Amino acid sequence: MKEHKVKTFVLDTNVLLHSALSIESFQDNDVVIPMAVVEELDKFKKNTDELGRNARAVIRKLDRLRELEPDKPGRLLSGVPLSDVSSTATGKIYILSSVPGNSTSRADSVFGNELDLGSPDNRILRVACTLQDEGKFVVFISKDINLRLKADALGLRVMDFERGKVKSSSLYKGFDTRNIAVSDIDKIYRGEADLSHWGRDIFCNGFVMLQAEDNQKKSVLLRKNSAGQMQIVERRENVWNLTPRNKEQRMALDLLLDPEVKLVTLVGGAGTGKTLLALAAGLHCVLNSGIYDRILVSRPIVPLGNDIGFLPGSKDAKLSGWMQPIFDNLDFLLGSENENRKKSSQRYSVEGLMNSHKIDLEALTYIRGRSIPRQYVIVDEAQNLTPHEVKTIVSRCGDDTKMILTGDPHQIDNPYLDASSNGLSYAVERMKGQSVFGHVTLARSERGKLAALAASLL
Repeated sequence: MKEHKVKTFVLDTNVLLHSALSIESFQDNDVVIPMAVVEELDKFKKNTDELGRNARAVIRKLDRLRELEPDKPGRLLSGVPLSDVSSTATGKIYILSSVPGNSTSRADSVFGNELDLGSPDNRILRVACTLQDEGKFVVFISKDINLRLKADALGLRVMDFERGKVKSSSLYKGFDTRNIAVSDIDKIYRGEADLSHWGRDIFCNGFVMLQAEDNQKKSVLLRKNSAGQMQIVERRENVWNLTPRNKEQRMALDLLLDPEVKLVTLVGGAGTGKTLLALAAGLHCVLNSGIYDRILVSRPIVPLGNDIGFLPGSKDAKLSGWMQPIFDNLDFLLGSENENRKKSSQRYSVEGLMNSHKIDLEALTYIRGRSIPRQYVIVDEAQNLTPHEVKTIVSRCGDDTKMILTGDPHQIDNPYLDASSNGLSYAVERMKGQSVFGHVTLARSERGKLAALAASLL
């Protein structure tokens, strides 16, 4: 049996800020946290956002390890068993400084000459280089692309932190398309075909579009419902004066209007109709069907470009600028009931719904600790959330609540996330196949010809 070679993983600050569980993710290998990382964690610990919470959680774990044997100071320098924080781990965790050692080592010849040790990043790299010079199998873990490039140039093995990441290129689409004989489609519509045949490799609440081989305009859309049975998806001509324009929008509305599907994720580029579909279905379910008491809309407060600073007024006044895309969609939906209605009366209708609390706006900042019953919750631009933030939000759902997460993983404004590590993509991959979950990837822009060209060419 091949003997396991213990690796030494040197963690960058952004790894710990991304996930407080990162310390426990390396199991039977050693984990090294450079002193410069501890210094940087100290700068984040007072933050009230996700970064601050993770920084405090990591610091508390390290302090708990230090206190396990108070009569033995310096244990983190000599190594503390990771089994103290994770029962399945067999490696050790260290906190090491970047104090130069042997002046003839390769690390000493590089740092201080080409790389300034006044930079925390360079002090972190120096720890990794020194350990490698001592003969250890070192792997440097960082979510900073530039730092990974520098580490690679110094001869270090480098990796991104993969926990919570998904392959964005192969993200679950929520549907499949297949060509069959036109006679089989006729049998399906006559009720003479066994629909379960088409659902063998389809996830629960997944769709399959069956198209005639010689005429793709003749088709039938099937969905495996929450009970695991295949059913024909009927055409919906009008949902709050909104008619689906393509098959993906038909799928999305079918999930949005099904109360058995408690969590729906809609992924797509600009103009594909994610938010508009979610709002139309929400207005129908709240005002027409009465399934839910109100619509609760929220968005991450992450600016595009330079921020405009502090905003005056109440919470609703502060949120109004961030929620303007929601108002635009509501104006369109409410105004479409009567094309002769003036714009001022459209805004009055939106204000009337908000005054009656049929539609409420909420900042994600205040959602922790809440329980949300009988509400239709829309979280727009969810690609700017971390996996932990998505978990926190979805776990707020009370009885008979439906939650919709919408966003485009390729338009991320959060500097610490990408198309593979954001909470929206993570939720899609982790929840697929669950009976209460449904997902659709919308591909075609329906906003207009210019919007479609901008989304595909620019």
